[in-house]
Amino acid sequence: VHRQRAREILAKHPEVRKLMGPNPASALWVVGLVAVQWLAAFLVTDLSWWWLLLVAYLFGAFVNHALYVLIHECTHNLVFRNKSHNNYLGILCDFALAFPSAMAFRKYHLLHHQHLGDYDMDPDIVCHAEGQLVRDSAWRKALWVALLGVSQALRPLKIKGVKALDGWIVANMMIIAAVDLFVFFVIGPKALGYLALSTFFALGLHPVGGRWIQEHYETRKGQETYSYYGPLNRTCFNMGYHNEHHDFAGIPWSNL
Repeated sequence: VHRQRAREILAKHPEVRKLMGPNPASALWVVGLVAVQWLAAFLVTDLSWWWLLLVAYLFGAFVNHALYVLIHECTHNLVFRNKSHNNYLGILCDFALAFPSAMAFRKYHLLHHQHLGDYDMDPDIVCHAEGQLVRDSAWRKALWVALLGVSQALRPLKIKGVKALDGWIVANMMIIAAVDLFVFFVIGPKALGYLALSTFFALGLHPVGGRWIQEHYETRKGQETYSYYGPLNRTCFNMGYHNEHHDFAGIPWSNL
């Protein structure tokens, strides 16, 4: 559907091609947001854990979700033309996320685009066991959304014939392990807790976490990708424009 629509759009509006290509200014956003999160992590060290939780939910989750979207930009080589430079920048995003996610996301997200809707090869599709566990229970669904980061991390296990580890992923893991140790021992355990909780909330039961439900759950037969056009796009680099992104994965967030 996306490939066909892209061809039709380009036939009628060839000027859309001018919107494609990298946007190096996104690198400034990465540096700025990582710096903001590290500053916040330093400032919360004097707070109680209850206040830290509140700050992580009301502030940190928005920042870390935005950094996840910028990892997505790096995955599609929409910041720099050079693939390695995009990989380095993606790993820099992880400095504030507390988890080594950039390189694994790159591998499996590109599979998602190549095999959209194919149960065996699309890692974004809920596995059968996961669906059977949650079923139609409201409290189980709430818990499932809250723990979505965990289920997303495990879903690639159902993808057969794809090597889980490679040099980039191992390097990503080692670098972020070193960064986390630095944060823990130099800034403090609360600082690392704040960064981890910000990521946990960003991927879970949170306004920005709603996009995991919005993007690809088929609620209308024949329509498996959906877009969101509300104000939260201002906090997540237009990630709500998801149909548009799947039609033209070569267009950066600023031109969607």
